[in-house]
Amino acid sequence: MYDFCLIFSEIYILLCINFLLIYGVLFSTSFEKGYPNVNFNIACLCIQITLVSILILFFSLNCTAFIWNQLLMYNFFTHKIKLVLLISFIVWISLSLFYTLYEKLNSFEYWILSLLAIVFMIFLTESCDLLSMYLFIECQSLILYILASFKRTSEFSTESGLKYFILGAFSSALLLFGSSILYSLTGLTSFDDYTKLFSGLLLADTVLNSGIVLGSLIMCISLLFKISSAPFHIWSPDVYEGSSTSSTLFFSIFPKFSVLILFIRFCFLGFYDFFYSWQKITFFCTYLSIFVGTFGAFSQKKWKRFLAYSSISHVGFILLSFSTGELEGIFSIIFYILTYIILTFGTFSFLINLRYYYFPVHYQVRYIKDIISLFEINSMLAFSLTLLLFSIAGLPPLLGFFSKAFVLLTALQSNLYSLAFFSVIMSCIACFYYIRLIKLMHFDKTLHLLVLYPLNKLNSVFLSFLITLSTFLFLDLELFLVFSANVSLLF
Repeated sequence: MYDFCLIFSEIYILLCINFLLIYGVLFSTSFEKGYPNVNFNIACLCIQITLVSILILFFSLNCTAFIWNQLLMYNFFTHKIKLVLLISFIVWISLSLFYTLYEKLNSFEYWILSLLAIVFMIFLTESCDLLSMYLFIECQSLILYILASFKRTSEFSTESGLKYFILGAFSSALLLFGSSILYSLTGLTSFDDYTKLFSGLLLADTVLNSGIVLGSLIMCISLLFKISSAPFHIWSPDVYEGSSTSSTLFFSIFPKFSVLILFIRFCFLGFYDFFYSWQKITFFCTYLSIFVGTFGAFSQKKWKRFLAYSSISHVGFILLSFSTGELEGIFSIIFYILTYIILTFGTFSFLINLRYYYFPVHYQVRYIKDIISLFEINSMLAFSLTLLLFSIAGLPPLLGFFSKAFVLLTALQSNLYSLAFFSVIMSCIACFYYIRLIKLMHFDKTLHLLVLYPLNKLNSVFLSFLITLSTFLFLDLELFLVFSANVSLLF
């Protein structure tokens, strides 16, 4: 009974997806005049389904239990993570709806696939077994490959989907290989069983010890690839650039969020006794991610590649909390992820809305140079982007500053002085390319001012709300701190 009750929101979404498919197929193949806009209607229905599933979560049982033969784990932690995922999905649909109309992505399957991916991501955050972990990662990844190449009229989109598929298949092979090593040595697949086996146990067999370390490290590498951590970031800039902007926004938030939650459970629940083994690879990836993300963004001329390298740098800061190996680090990870979601939504809401007229059509900006003299064209939009960039750079007292400060304080408490000092220096260097964008908007001049396409009302409301959060949330930071602390303590 509890197996169904605790995942009733996911079951509800899966049932609704079947009805959405029937509705989409029936009306999209109809030749009668005046049939409704199927693409727009299904997007609105996805929002409605997500809202109802959030209501179901509010009235669901609040308990801790292993369900479905210990393949999934339900507790306060996963309950709140599901809420964050579903609310973020509503924001994503709202920001992407008009973009898909402008870019003529008139396929109702786009929204259904996205909703299905969210369901698998929710299951992934609840996974506590090697079998369920691999199954849901693969189901999630297959949908992401489709979304990357969804714009069939674009060669860049097809190329990004192919690159993502090839490199993603290699990552999945590593995940399966590491899982097979662990299972062959221990005969276990559940994270809870691994905790009981390794708890206070010093393995005398050197071969067995080395095999478990090797298997866990291979799985860590596969998960680090999924979150585009350097040096496993090769796919990220190309996939971001070739995909449609709405898909790029989806890749920037949801897969990374779900895999990071799984990474927390894998490292801190299943293999915490092998901390000194996986700490080395997180050390290395932290240094390299912050370095590559910072200096890689300097040479970029296109918006989406620039944001890809910026996200790699953010992943480095998240891994900095992983490297501490302390349970207090989970708090800083959750806080940083929530801040990253707000700032990413804000940046992409600006990018999606920034369209210029080139008579008789309008097009979305692709190059960073297109924001030259934006202050003269639309001063409020330029000021909004300035606040977002300052927050991403980590300038006080904006929200981005506190997220980095908590991560660095956690590192200092764990005596990781060199890593904290390196992160501060790289963060200071990163401020220069954010300031470069502000210089282009406010101080550089051009002889040919572009005509800006008006922002739609819904996206303008979301942009103003996200900017307000990133700018003024420091006045009552306890709203975030209490949520992050409660989630991390009940992990």
